[in-house]
Order: sequence, then structure tokens, then C-alpha cells
Amino acid sequence: MRILGQLFLSSRPLSWVNTAFPFAAAYLITTRTVDLTFIVGTLFFLIPYNLAMYGINDVFDYESDLLNPRKGGVEGAVLDRSLHGITLWAVLITNVPFLVYLVAVGSPLSWLVLAVSMFAVVAYSIKGLRFKEVPFLDSITSSTHFVSPAIYGAVLAGAVFTPALWLVLAAFFLWGMASHAFGAVQDIQADREAHLASVATVIGAAKTSRFALACYALASGFVACGAFFAQPAWMFGVAAATAVPYILMVLPFRNLSDADCENAHRGWRKFLAINFFVGLIVCLLLIPR
Repeated sequence: MRILGQLFLSSRPLSWVNTAFPFAAAYLITTRTVDLTFIVGTLFFLIPYNLAMYGINDVFDYESDLLNPRKGGVEGAVLDRSLHGITLWAVLITNVPFLVYLVAVGSPLSWLVLAVSMFAVVAYSIKGLRFKEVPFLDSITSSTHFVSPAIYGAVLAGAVFTPALWLVLAAFFLWGMASHAFGAVQDIQADREAHLASVATVIGAAKTSRFALACYALASGFVACGAFFAQPAWMFGVAAATAVPYILMVLPFRNLSDADCENAHRGWRKFLAINFFVGLIVCLLLIPR
């Protein structure tokens, strides 16, 4: 039970919906069918995918996590060294069966998208790649973790990539970059003590917060532009407005000093709550009318 509890914490249960929902929404909107592939794909991106993404991260970030005061709970487990091998085996055992099925029912293009998605999951943390330590590439890779399930769901379902869809996906990608960058602000001191680089350690707390603000604002603008290519226009307006809570969340930290970086944790806790609120709004918008 202790091992299962640690694996549960390592998979970041509060973030499960952030990867499962994009896949489920993209697939369901396209097919209008709840079939076996929809169920398998949603379950995969709900738990095994997150265990892989965060479990691998917790294994290879062990030393730095020891220095991070916010680790050890729902925001990330501090995995004892004795659990590192077990965690990596759990990732393989839980992910491979789902991946085999998804490859079997997919197409070459869907295989490519899935391969990119899984590569980003591994490359972010594993030694020898460590994209998380390359400023700006860290935010790009993190955003790929969340946007690729949506692209994969659309490709697997045979969606037509219209201008409106591309704009929504671009907005989602900007949301992912902004969210990662702002999340890194609170860890500046801990990361520097552990000799880890990130977009936030390189450009500082204030500039990173402003970068996040710009990305959220651009994301809102991209979604709003979707109204020129698809109807009903009001839906795009409402969706664009969901960026406002994120902007208001980051705004107080636009002048934050590096020494006070941990104060950004107050905003990050709001971010976790905002995600559920925004997710509810998006769900309501997607209900067929």
C-alpha cells in the first residue's frame, strides 16, 4: 500500500484531467462515438501517461526535489531511492499494453504523433536529454505533454484540421507554455541550489511572469480569431475569456523579485483551482446543441 500510495502521488492526480480531457474531447467531437478506442485512449492519458510523465521526473529529479519545500504531496512526491526502480517498472507495465493497442488501431500519422508525445514525456526528465534544463525548450516540451494528446485524439479520429482547429491548438500550446513558465517561478531558488536551469532561473521571476502573461493573452487572442473561421462565434468569445482568470492570477507577480520567488506559490495554488473551473466552462461549450 505504501508503494501504491507513492506511485499515486507521483502521478499527480490533480493533473490527470489535463491530459485525458484534451484527448477525449478531440476524439469525441470528431467521431461523436464512445467506442473502445475512446475508452482505452482516455484511460491511457488519464493515469499511465501521467505516471510516465511525472514518475520519470520524480526519479531523475530526486536530488533537487529534496531541496524543494513544495514537494512531498499532491504537487509531487519525493520518491525514496528504493522506489526508483519500482517506479520505472510501473511506468513500463502500465504504459506498454495501452500503447500496443493504440498503435494497432492507429495510422502512420497517429503513430508519429504518439511517438512525439511519448518522446517529449521521456526527454523532459531523463539523463542525457533533460529538456527541462534547456530554457524555453523546457516550456515547449511541457506544453507538448498536454497538447499532443489533443492532436493525437484528432488524428486518430480522422479529424479535418481546419483553420479554427489550428488556432485553438495554437492557443492551447501557448497556455501550456505560460503555465509551465509560471510554475517554474516558484522553484527558482530551489533549482539554483540544485544547479538546475529553467526558463525562470535564466530570465528571472519578473520576466518569466511577464512571459506567461503574454502567452496567456496571445492564447486568448488566437481563440477569439477562431470566430472568423467557424460558428457559433459566441462560443469562441466565451472560450477566449477563460484566459482572464489565468491573467489575473499571474498579474500580481509581474514585478516579483527572485528572492521572493516562493511567493508565486500562492498563484500556483490558484492555478490548480482555475483549471477545474475553466475545464467546466469548456465542457459546457462542447456539449452538442
